[in-house]
Amino acid sequence: MGTAIGDIVDSKEIDFEDLKGKIIAVDAYNIIYQFLSSIRQRDGTPLKDSNGNITSHLSGILYRNSNLIQEGIKLIYVFDGKPDIMKEGTLEKRKERKEKADSEYEEALERGDLETARTKAQQTSRMSDEIENSSKELLDALSIPYIQAPAEGENQAAHMVSKGDAWAVGSQDFDSLLVGADRLVRNLTVSGKRKLPGRNEYKEIKPELINLEKMLDKLEITREQLIDIALLCGTDYNEGVKGIGPKRGLKYVKKYGGIEQVLKEKDETINNVQEIKALFLEPKVTEDYDITFKDPDINKVKKFLCDEHDFSESRVEKALEKIIDGRNMDKQTSLTSF
Repeated sequence: MGTAIGDIVDSKEIDFEDLKGKIIAVDAYNIIYQFLSSIRQRDGTPLKDSNGNITSHLSGILYRNSNLIQEGIKLIYVFDGKPDIMKEGTLEKRKERKEKADSEYEEALERGDLETARTKAQQTSRMSDEIENSSKELLDALSIPYIQAPAEGENQAAHMVSKGDAWAVGSQDFDSLLVGADRLVRNLTVSGKRKLPGRNEYKEIKPELINLEKMLDKLEITREQLIDIALLCGTDYNEGVKGIGPKRGLKYVKKYGGIEQVLKEKDETINNVQEIKALFLEPKVTEDYDITFKDPDINKVKKFLCDEHDFSESRVEKALEKIIDGRNMDKQTSLTSF
């Protein structure tokens, strides 16, 4: 879910060409959830192999990433670690929403409403141990580096950007901005067109780049004040203040200086506000990681996808060719630079 500050975030549409040679640290859970929700059959059923194992995420990891790597983009997947105890309320609410969507999905199927069924099915996606482990196994075979974060994956990805080990965070959420990511790229793994909610219309989707420093300068606030706005709107760690959205939150924070003064003026309370701010200002991260970009292990990929999960060998080979082309392009660029 993340924080709802989108209305004040200034983004710029870019092309994949603009990301050539760039290292992007992607929030693995965020991206894999995209694959699980969007790569489905017409009635909303996820892709599965002959043994009933879900393969939507494996399809996304192979085909979407092969296209990006062919463009010369270097990807690092960062997986979530243990969630902070303050997030338990949000996780429980998400579980309840998924259970409700499960029920509504079955009802839509019974009455033959496939459009509603697909919409509801997209809301039921879950990250199981099996899905996470199979994702890591495929990434390993494809030689796409992945890192296990101690806590939030976005926090670790943002830290890597701050250190210069990655150029930007790749995520649909804005949380990485709150923890100091210099750059955020959205819509990185979204391809083609997206259906507009509640309408039979589609919008072309392009990558978006958000530069934190430029955004803060334009808003005339600090990163800590951006965190204050997020807390007023609501985050994964707290309920927001009723009636305060990002634009009003920006207005109040600029007028009163910070969240404590805003809460005092509006006679509102956010429990554990300082502890929550600390989660963004001093996030849990690790320095224990290694980033190496290599060619995929072709035999390992084919065995895993074709032999174990019924993928088309010809399609897998085409995707692997794209990855190898992208890796070769990177090697040639490195040699030229040297």
